[in-house]
Amino acid sequence: MSSDAPGEILSQPPSPELGGAVADPAAPAGDDAVTAEARPARVDAVAGAAVELARAGAVEVGGDQVGDYLGRSAIAERVVEHTFAATVPGYRGWYWSVVVARASRSRLATVDEVVLLPGGEALRAPAWLPWVERIRPGDLGAGDLLPSAPDDDRLVPAYVDDADDDMIELAFEVGLGRPRVLSLLGRLDAADRWLSEGNGPETPMARQAPGHCGTCGFLVPLTGSLRAAFGVCANAMAAADAQVVAVDYGCGAHSEAALDSSGPAEGPGVVYDDAEIIIESQPSELP
Repeated sequence: MSSDAPGEILSQPPSPELGGAVADPAAPAGDDAVTAEARPARVDAVAGAAVELARAGAVEVGGDQVGDYLGRSAIAERVVEHTFAATVPGYRGWYWSVVVARASRSRLATVDEVVLLPGGEALRAPAWLPWVERIRPGDLGAGDLLPSAPDDDRLVPAYVDDADDDMIELAFEVGLGRPRVLSLLGRLDAADRWLSEGNGPETPMARQAPGHCGTCGFLVPLTGSLRAAFGVCANAMAAADAQVVAVDYGCGAHSEAALDSSGPAEGPGVVYDDAEIIIESQPSELP
């Protein structure tokens, strides 16, 4: 069959082995109709035998990038899917899907659609995520806006918060101050993040520090319920200057750090003294 004739690609008579046209079974009635609908579709003899017709349709779309025949399966009554391996560069694991159908009481099968689909081992892009779920810390640039959701569970209205002493005074002044403040979940989330990232107690810097930030004069404590655990470093010489630090974090720029001023230890005594050179005259050997 030539792929240059569109009419030949779209239709194909049944194979001689099928013995001519295949008659449709009589439509079931009553309870038999329900049973027939629940029964899985069988591969139609005419549509299932139209392998060359399906290949011609795939070649018309994919050209020489249509590979070996992979198999067939019934999609619905008188509708069969034929699959072919795809040799498209960059599409490893994909395949050509050609849907072939036959109308009721027809002796001809026709190509319904040809599409390139990913297989089980196909290389595909990750699942799509909304932009609000793709944003990561550090992505926000100058001029960017990142609005919080109205139902953000990290925030609560200021008048219902009773964890921070500073907010208790606003409990009876609805509408004054900040509209929303950190909820308990929001504070716990921030505390976990600050402890596990950057300036927490388990970092190499903290393990080798002469003292903790909780005893350092450069620590500016936070207010509210986070005061006991965190503060801001105000030492311009420290690596964590102007950053939130845990009170059990530490570095070598601790305000009470001191060098050992006892001086170097005395070395052993003189082993060999070559400061003096003694010259001895020897008698001349001349006659």
